[in-house]
Amino acid sequence: MLKHTLATIFAFLMVSAHTYSQKMETLRHQIEGIINSKNAIVGVAINGMDGKDTLSINGQRHFPMQSVFKFPIALTILAEVDKGNLSLDQKIDIKKSQLLPGLWSPLRKKYPKGGSIAIDEIIEYTVALSDNVGCDALLRLLGEPQAVERYFSKLGFTDFAVKINEEVMQGNWDLQFLNWTTPKEANRMLAAFYENNNNLLSQESYDFIWDIMKGTKTGKKRLRGHLPEETIVAHKTGWSGKHKETGITAAVNNIGIVFLPNGEHFTISVFVTESSESLEANEKIIADISKAAWDYFLEQ
Repeated sequence: MLKHTLATIFAFLMVSAHTYSQKMETLRHQIEGIINSKNAIVGVAINGMDGKDTLSINGQRHFPMQSVFKFPIALTILAEVDKGNLSLDQKIDIKKSQLLPGLWSPLRKKYPKGGSIAIDEIIEYTVALSDNVGCDALLRLLGEPQAVERYFSKLGFTDFAVKINEEVMQGNWDLQFLNWTTPKEANRMLAAFYENNNNLLSQESYDFIWDIMKGTKTGKKRLRGHLPEETIVAHKTGWSGKHKETGITAAVNNIGIVFLPNGEHFTISVFVTESSESLEANEKIIADISKAAWDYFLEQ
């Protein structure tokens, strides 16, 4: 009787595994169909909640992060807050001379003469609105960009590099490739800080950063693009613009956590590089991949 029961369970598990494998392959083929028709290199990593729903394409390739690196910068600042070295209401001075006109900065519009601005406001502008002046202010607070890389390296994130700030990156096209990660590592980072199993963040810092990520204003046509309007997506975007001479786009990125109506979620990172496509086409690549993943997880 026991042997019969075990055999039945084993057979059920084998059928379930086969069915799961078939569905994942269907999703993979869908995503490959989206990518293969485009003149771009695309990296994808997708992870479900239970750990078995995992898919990657070019998952270990190095992609320039552009503004995606503002999420780990914020996390590094929050680690210092949790250690007591900084506080969210602490104000730091941003001089008028640091409001560089060539950098995207809603903060500069709010504080055209500079000012003394609280860290929590700077983080919110930096992550939710992708503010470059705020980003560089946070990096100055840490001492240097490499402080972010060192923090994550100590946590075991080694497929990740931060070498330069926004001012340097925006001033030289080739240097953006010094700040890179892989789709798999980006997903691992998202999951680690969202699950927070090792208390990487205090509860206050955790609530603070994930509320901001859910309120990100950029990239409405990327991960969110084809999802129901009410869908909650905690995400961060990055974009390089086009090279003036070649017309090539080095980065159209979006990483995040997508929350399903059933209370579950999935983690997804999509990086587009070496693209001859338009911005609209690049964003549609990300939106189509996100929608394919959404449909897959809703059917589980």
